[in-house]
Amino acid sequence: MVHYQSVPGVYREEVFPAPVPGLLTGVPVFLGLASRGAVNRPQRLTLWTQFLSSFGDRPSDRYLFYAVRGFFSNGGNLCYVVRLNEDTAPEDSLAEGLEALATLDAIDLICVPDLMHLSQSPEQVQRMQTAVLEYCQQAGDRFALLDALPNATVTTIQQQQQALSSHPGALNGALYFPWIQVEQSPAGMFVPPCGHIAGVYARRDREVGVYQTPANVLLEDVLDLSISVSDADQALLNPGDRNAGINCLRSLPGRGIRIWGGRTLSQDFNWRYINVRRLFLTVARWIDLTLADAAFETNDFKLWVRIERELTTFCESLFQQGALKGSTTQEAFYVKCDAETNPPEVRAAGNVVTEIGLAPAIPNEFIVVRLIHGNAGVVLG
Repeated sequence: MVHYQSVPGVYREEVFPAPVPGLLTGVPVFLGLASRGAVNRPQRLTLWTQFLSSFGDRPSDRYLFYAVRGFFSNGGNLCYVVRLNEDTAPEDSLAEGLEALATLDAIDLICVPDLMHLSQSPEQVQRMQTAVLEYCQQAGDRFALLDALPNATVTTIQQQQQALSSHPGALNGALYFPWIQVEQSPAGMFVPPCGHIAGVYARRDREVGVYQTPANVLLEDVLDLSISVSDADQALLNPGDRNAGINCLRSLPGRGIRIWGGRTLSQDFNWRYINVRRLFLTVARWIDLTLADAAFETNDFKLWVRIERELTTFCESLFQQGALKGSTTQEAFYVKCDAETNPPEVRAAGNVVTEIGLAPAIPNEFIVVRLIHGNAGVVLG
């Protein structure tokens, strides 16, 4: 609020509306095991000390503690934590924890650091990680950070990646290898890296944007790796001639331990890179948040114009930030919401369909998706 006075006793008052907070990205939820705290009840944390007061100190054989601490030590500033139920079967425990996320709309990353502790075999790990990918696919706005098997070798991590890449939800997940040794962990103990990786995602999103690849970044609070990845291993695990890859953590002379890969698990060329997939997921989240009331409006020309106008404005902001390539907006993106994308059968089903093309890598080379807006929210079609 600003006051102006040009004549004694006469004031002009201008009231500026408070800015609408931007859409937060890089906000993970950690599902894991703790010594205390409510089960299957998401807790919002903005400080590491809040974890200690809510969930207790370091347990000897669980990983949630180290994951959340690694998140904050690597630049994260907001996350959610769900304590899983240890008294049920592992796969049921995970399913219950994922169901508990239904009310959360602030998260966009999923981490399950204690999945390996819950699982009793590599086959069960695969089933549970596949369940996480399936959950992200159905949610339509979340991305999974998956850990390699404990004591994984170059051969076993390839087998793990191949199994996960065959799932339709592979485009919504990334796999990281190997495990890490961190400060305060018992001698010889290595932990999953997903929490530290999530902190890097959060910091990169905040400093640059969701369109920046979370790679070539120094990891804080990491002392050593469970296995040293060589240049030959790197070429094998993250090859340029295949789409799906394994994101390695590498100890580089004079540069510390860094994330050395930015691939999703998808075998689809369009969704090869993490930053591209997360950019589209963020667009879906934005329209779901901004145009939530569209589900109650008449599905006609006026609604289509509104959606196209507001989504075009949002894409223009992405273009100005450098998220899209091209010298003009026409080369960087297009938005289409009209009678063609919304024929009678789509309207009869209660949906609004918007076609959007973004050029995140090369001008005029659009990745095209359909945003399906219905009573359940927005999903990528």
